[in-house]
Amino acid sequence: MIRFYNGKILTMNQNTELHTDYEVWVKDDRIVYAGPSPDTPAEGVTREINLQGNLLMPGFKNAHTHSPMTFLRSYADDLPLQEWLHQQVFPMEAKLTPEMIYHFTRLAILEYLTSGITASFDMYVEPEANARANIDMGFRTVLCGTLNDFKDSIQALEGFYQKYNHYHPLIRYQLGFHAEYTTSEGLLRDLAALADRLQAPVYTHLSETAQEVEACRQRYGKSPVEFLSDIGMWKYGGGGFHCVHVSETDMDILKQQGIHVVTNPASNAKLASGIAPVTAMLERGISLAIGTDGPASNNCLDMFREMFLVTALAKLREGDASACPADQVLQMATTGGARAMGLTDCDCIAEGKQADLIVIDLHQPNMQPEHNIIKNLVYSGSKQNVKLTMIAGQILYEDGQFHVGAEPEEIYESVRTKSSISRY
Repeated sequence: MIRFYNGKILTMNQNTELHTDYEVWVKDDRIVYAGPSPDTPAEGVTREINLQGNLLMPGFKNAHTHSPMTFLRSYADDLPLQEWLHQQVFPMEAKLTPEMIYHFTRLAILEYLTSGITASFDMYVEPEANARANIDMGFRTVLCGTLNDFKDSIQALEGFYQKYNHYHPLIRYQLGFHAEYTTSEGLLRDLAALADRLQAPVYTHLSETAQEVEACRQRYGKSPVEFLSDIGMWKYGGGGFHCVHVSETDMDILKQQGIHVVTNPASNAKLASGIAPVTAMLERGISLAIGTDGPASNNCLDMFREMFLVTALAKLREGDASACPADQVLQMATTGGARAMGLTDCDCIAEGKQADLIVIDLHQPNMQPEHNIIKNLVYSGSKQNVKLTMIAGQILYEDGQFHVGAEPEEIYESVRTKSSISRY
C-alpha cells in the first residue's frame, strides 16, 4: 500500500475545495482511504510519500486525441483543415502499419504522462495495436470507433465494442464515427441502429468548421447536430469533438440529448477553425471536457496549455474577462473528461475509485505565491509542475523518470525509424 501525506489534497469530489489535513492511501489499483489523517497509522504500507506541501489531485483526462499521429508532428502545418486533412494527413495515414501505430502511440503516452494526463480518449484505426501499446506501458485509454465510408464496417465496430470492453482493465471502447461528412447516410443510420441495440453512446467529430456545417445543410437541410439527432444517433447519449460552429438550436439539442462536448482550443485555433462558444454551453448546463486533439494538429499533448486556452479564448470571444473561470476549466479537464469518456470510476479522489493520481510541485516559481492554487494551475501551471503520475496504482512517471517498461530513448529511436514514412 502507498500512503500520500503532508500535502494539499484536491479531491474534485463535488467542488474544488482543498484539504490540508487529508491523507490518501492506495492499495493495488484503488484508493482505499481519503480523509483526515487518522490517529492510527495505516497497516501494510510499503511506501510513504511525503508530499512536502505539494498538491495531490486526480489526473487530467485527454478527452479527444489521435495518439499515433505523433508521426505527423510538425509535418503538415500552416494549412486549413480540409487541405491539411485530405492532401496531407489521409495520404500519409494510408501508409501506416499496425506496428507503426504501436510505436507512435508509445511516444504519445510518454508525453501524456509528463502532462499529468492519466487517460486518453483515442480515436484511431487499428485498435489492437493501440490497445497493446497502452497495456504494455500501463496507460489507461478509451478507444473510440472511427467508422467512415473508407474504413471499418458496422460489423467490425460491433466486434470491437464487444472485444475491447472485456479485454483488459486499462482498456475500454466506445462507438464512434469519423464525421458526418465522411460517412454516408445509410451507414450513419445503421450505426444509430447498432447504438440502439447495444444501448450505447456514440461519439464523433462535430461541427468543427463552418464549411462542414454548410455542406451538411446543403445535403440534408440541417446542421450536423440536427441531422444526427433526427436519425436517432444519440438515443443513449454520446459526445461531439470540437463543436465550434453550433447554433442556439444545436446547443439546445446537445443539452437535451445529454451530449458531452469536448473542446479542443489549441487545434481549433491552429487550424483557424474558430472558437467554440464554451460560455454559452456552460450557461445551458452542457457537459464539457477538454482534449488536445492529435499531435499533427496541435502539436503539443499538454493539458496545461489547453486549460489556459479554454478560458482565455472564451474571455476573448465574449469580451468578458470573467467568462469561463478557472474552477470550471479544471473541472472540465478532470471530472468532466472522465464522465465524457465513461470513466466514472476515475473522476475524483474517493474511496473505491481508481488510483489515477498526479502530484503537482508547488515549490516552483510559477506556482508562487499560493494566493489561489486552482487559478495557479489553470493560468500559470505548466508541465514542469508535474512531479508524479500514477495510473491504476502504478507510478509511471516520477521526478522526470519514466517507469513504463521501456527506456525513452528506445521509444524515440523506434519512432525515428518508423517516421521515415513521412519522407517517402
